[in-house]
Amino acid sequence: MIIRYALFEGEIHPGREAEFRAFVRQRLVPLWTKFPGAEEIRVLDGMERDEGAPIYAMALAIRYPDMDAVKAALLSGVRSESREVTGELLQLFTGKVHHHVFSANEYAPA
Repeated sequence: MIIRYALFEGEIHPGREAEFRAFVRQRLVPLWTKFPGAEEIRVLDGMERDEGAPIYAMALAIRYPDMDAVKAALLSGVRSESREVTGELLQLFTGKVHHHVFSANEYAPA
């Protein structure tokens, strides 16, 4: 399985946290759930970090069965729409967004 992360490295503007989170839920999650081939969407809201670690306000994790599905999603019209709406979200955020793709393995606790 493949997981593509969008990491929002930086901070939500002070006092705008609730607005940022509501925008994600109301405007972006409905788009992200339409990505072709996506099997699971997780939005991770930053809470705590180690001292000196970079701040990640949010991470988006989308699980796909394989790289062909990732490529199809990246070429889809919904991705273009999502990027446009994300531009609006960035008005509430100072930092940068970068993407990483991982091959994922799952193990159950003993």
